[in-house]
Amino acid sequence: MTDRLTMQDPRVQYPRPPFPRQPQPVPGLAVEMDPKPDHGEESYQGSGKLLGRKALITGGDSGIGRAAAIAFAREGADVTIVYLASEEPDAREVIALIEAEGRKAVPIPGDVTDETFCQSLVEQAVAELGGLDILVINAGHQQSREDISRVSSQDFDQTLKTNLYALHWITQAAVPHLQAGASIITTASVQAYHPSATLLDYATTKAGIVAYTKALAKQMIEKGIRANVVAPGPFWTALQSSGGQPPEAVMQFGEKSAYGRPGQPVEIAPVYVLLASQEASFISGEVYGVTGGAGIA
Repeated sequence: MTDRLTMQDPRVQYPRPPFPRQPQPVPGLAVEMDPKPDHGEESYQGSGKLLGRKALITGGDSGIGRAAAIAFAREGADVTIVYLASEEPDAREVIALIEAEGRKAVPIPGDVTDETFCQSLVEQAVAELGGLDILVINAGHQQSREDISRVSSQDFDQTLKTNLYALHWITQAAVPHLQAGASIITTASVQAYHPSATLLDYATTKAGIVAYTKALAKQMIEKGIRANVVAPGPFWTALQSSGGQPPEAVMQFGEKSAYGRPGQPVEIAPVYVLLASQEASFISGEVYGVTGGAGIA
């Protein structure tokens, strides 16, 4: 465990490449990664910033969504996580961690590319949590393709439905349940600003998430609801080892960042906590880059 609260050199605070070769089938599992990502299981300490809040997080089984779920629970929130059925091993760990904090945990397995499921998951979350205060749209699909000829219509459709359509369907279903003071947080990427040649469809959706959320924020502030974007850079998650990067690139993942390493999910969780909390009362329509020095300009 890394002591996150002790002052130290951030360049060597977490593992640096090279990493073992570790290809996984889509969508990948955090439990199969080497080294294991730090989602804050032992290192995140809460302080009651979200006490009594009710949160819904898509992609909450692993990666950034898992880190947000753990942090929210330790800040006092009840949490619903949405994930694919194949991600059940990771999801069970998250549920146990939420419940260990004395908070209610609601697991909802399913595929967010299905519009009907997106509508039903919101209704289930509201019913089981007794309301909804925080919506985090985080589930994502990323597959590296070396050439435009390799991006099939099926590939493009899968990426857009997971990353953009689901964002719209879930938000549309959730808004009627949100009260003034609620927060919507979406997950974009540095790819929205500095797209990689091999991530045509993924980068396109991430730019779309930025535009969608900025427009949404203008609507929502009329209801007293805030909407913001988090734009991560290279983070050590199962998204990368399950085809988001070629296997050889995963072995060197993060080495080109200013830190010489990828970020760990726990390092971005405090940004989600801030945006979800009342401390961010004057923050809406903003994009928070957490890119390891790459910036989003």
